Amino acid sequence: MEPAVTGRPSSYTPELAAEICRRISEGESLKRVCGDEGMPARSTVQLWIINDTSGFSGMYARAREAQAHAWADEILDVAEDGSNDWMERTGKDDAPGYVLNGEHVQRSRLRVDTRKWLMSKMLPKVYGEKLEVEATVKQATLTDEPLNEDDWSKRYGPGGVAASGGSAEGAG
Repeated sequence: MEPAVTGRPSSYTPELAAEICRRISEGESLKRVCGDEGMPARSTVQLWIINDTSGFSGMYARAREAQAHAWADEILDVAEDGSNDWMERTGKDDAPGYVLNGEHVQRSRLRVDTRKWLMSKMLPKVYGEKLEVEATVKQATLTDEPLNEDDWSKRYGPGGVAASGGSAEGAG
């Protein structure tokens, strides 16, 4: 009689792979997905990715891209949800009033900032910082003609020391 098999599934099936990728693409983390009963260990899924088991690494990469887009939707939801931003408090004269719930506002800000940072790392071309690069090019015309002393002084300044740190005597 064989001992009963216990633990998590470690065998790859297309259905299990599709379920993992579906949940990732909806915004869940791999840790959360693999923490559920009936799901393989995270290390098992990572081996499927590394070994590209039945093309799983490509499916997983597409699910991760979709995950970043799902997070963009979540960011809008978090930013627009002000339901817990204010708490009702009773004042000295038992009059109701409202006070800003700073803890909830800070938690919302952290949720947004964390997702934005992860998105910028996962899909930098879509969600990364757009940097503007400005450059100035100075065009010079070179000739084989030797420089006379006046031209040398104009180019390298009084004393004749070249910008590269060399001396006027060694140039030429």
